[in-house]
Amino acid sequence: MTHPPSVNDSPAPTGPAPAAAGTEDWPAPSAPASGVRATVNVPGSKSLTNRYLVLAALSAGQGTIRGALRSRDTDLMAEALRTLGADIAEGESEDVWHVSPPAGFRGDVDIDTGLAGTVMRFLPPVAVLAQGPVRFDGDDGALLRPMGPVLHALRALGVTVDDDGRGLLPFTIQASGSLPGGRVDIDASASSQFVSGLLLAAPRYDQGLTVRHIGPTLPSLPHIEMTVTVLRDAGIEVDDSRPAIWRIGPGTPAARDVRVEPDLSNAGAFLAAALAAPAGGRISVPGWPRQTTQPGALMPGILEQMGARTELKGDLLTVTGTGHIHGVDLDLSAGGELAPQVAALAALAESPSRLRGIAHLRGHETDRLAALSQEISRLGGQAEQTSDGLVITPRPLHGGQWRTYHDHRMAHAGAIVGLRVPGVTIENVATTAKTLPSFTRLWSAMLTG
Repeated sequence: MTHPPSVNDSPAPTGPAPAAAGTEDWPAPSAPASGVRATVNVPGSKSLTNRYLVLAALSAGQGTIRGALRSRDTDLMAEALRTLGADIAEGESEDVWHVSPPAGFRGDVDIDTGLAGTVMRFLPPVAVLAQGPVRFDGDDGALLRPMGPVLHALRALGVTVDDDGRGLLPFTIQASGSLPGGRVDIDASASSQFVSGLLLAAPRYDQGLTVRHIGPTLPSLPHIEMTVTVLRDAGIEVDDSRPAIWRIGPGTPAARDVRVEPDLSNAGAFLAAALAAPAGGRISVPGWPRQTTQPGALMPGILEQMGARTELKGDLLTVTGTGHIHGVDLDLSAGGELAPQVAALAALAESPSRLRGIAHLRGHETDRLAALSQEISRLGGQAEQTSDGLVITPRPLHGGQWRTYHDHRMAHAGAIVGLRVPGVTIENVATTAKTLPSFTRLWSAMLTG
């Protein structure tokens, strides 16, 4: 892997990475003149799939994960856990995984994180249970993503981490097979994944672990609630009665047979099509849970504020739009991953929008705030960054290349814009394989009903 020069501890990128050279553009389909009407079956949640994989590898016996998402991020997680000694085998279909934990985690190994935040942030706390060094590396874009908070936390717990003081990939965990645990403070303002990674591994520490968040903000709190829920469901004692403090009791997670919910954040892009199509539309997604910790569950309420009608009958969620899109003032701190989809709709709206509480998006797969501002502006729109978000003022848009910066959510945003703006081409749409390899097929099928 080719690495840029090292930089200081845990900076967020100052701008999006350049578009990849030589990647093939995908013409974003326009919505049919009659509007869009379709039912879209969305594959399983990446966030839940990777949490279930980690817990299964830490568990007391063989477990089964059904409805698992098969994507680059989840395949990277499965392969990393295999490298550490877990046995992960495909079941009767490709979305079923049987997971057997190792007798002891293997050291002196190399972990490829790709661009997966869950792999790079969930597995270092697991790797301390191995015997010997565990070396972490990833894609070039991953080398800019903040890692300092989790590495500082592990050091505070007595782990030796070799990273030349950069707080970034690549780094090496010098593992000794166990960890006492205890208490640790962490600033997770840049990503809730830092907390979730510690919580998932904590039951296997000798004393368990108490984690206290000490930063000014805590983004994507639903993702931490998701982690707490899967731990409790696996029989682990969790005390989250105090704000920003989590106490995880020692123990071994129970081996379980679990089913993964549909990925509601990926579903959001398809639901947005009901609003984005000039003639409006009606999009349904089956399997929508009535209770969930996925941040994507916020999307129906957001779409209602932007002019849609939503209805949940049983597990079938239906969003209906008229083609009119209202501007909004939204705090998206609890669901920042939805911001690219919402920003795309805001660029097509009839009045300005302000998206707040998403400063942490500057440290995602790319600097999403800079990327959205640049791509909306390149097509004739007006999108300005603020300290913690975006102000988007609708302007007439024109066709052109929409760059993705190796970011799957940017590709989703470009496809939404392309429904209403002819001539939009999406650079490197293959980046959607990170969480939804079938994106272009499902998108095109949606437009043909």
